[in-house]
Amino acid sequence: MADSTDRPDGTADTGTSRGSGSGSGTAGGKDGPGAGALVRRRDARRNRDLLLEAAHEVFTELGLNAPLDVIARRAGVGNATLYRHFPHRAALVDAVFRDQLTGTMDAGDRAQDVDDAWTGLTGYLQAVFTVLATDRGTNDLMTTHIEGVESLEAVHTHNHRTVGLLLERGRHQGTVRTDVTTEDVLFALAALGRAVPALTTATTPDAWRRPLALLCDSLRAAPASPPLPSPALTPEQLDGTLHHFNR
Repeated sequence: MADSTDRPDGTADTGTSRGSGSGSGTAGGKDGPGAGALVRRRDARRNRDLLLEAAHEVFTELGLNAPLDVIARRAGVGNATLYRHFPHRAALVDAVFRDQLTGTMDAGDRAQDVDDAWTGLTGYLQAVFTVLATDRGTNDLMTTHIEGVESLEAVHTHNHRTVGLLLERGRHQGTVRTDVTTEDVLFALAALGRAVPALTTATTPDAWRRPLALLCDSLRAAPASPPLPSPALTPEQLDGTLHHFNR
């Protein structure tokens, strides 16, 4: 017997979804101890996979603030099934984007292994922006601060460490200006990253490469560069700014 929960509209949500089989309480057509539980587990796994697929589609199209009931409808399940698998938005976001965020950290690890800091830094930023330009949901994640997403906390920490290490190495190698800070770079990346979806929609998919090249050039050490004005952002100020980006 399939799991049954009432939807908010009063209809029954059986826990099954698009293309799901019957919840007859049999497994492989054979009755036996635990057969019904096996069918329910299979239904639950199928529903979870459908929810993750639908959530990625909707987040990519509409951003991370997309209504959760839109995701449930696209997955072919009720709201109750969604909340049974993912009790809050952060849990769903974490499950959907964990692999992509892990890929970003892998790109940071590769950049740190490059001997030339400037090559490592610019290669890492290009890898990050390639993702920001192709996935609206990941863009929202990387350029804002959302509480409760464990994989996002990990990638923000890793991103800060990667950029800081490459800047420090670049200063020692004489390729990065001495007065630029990690917070300077992360703020600029977040601000530019937020504009990427609109830029690529209005122009071409790789239009982000030009403004990113200009940003990178501003980080390069040059004898004639005037000192940067005003104090740099503190880590706390950067975090507060990213929170405001999500409003």
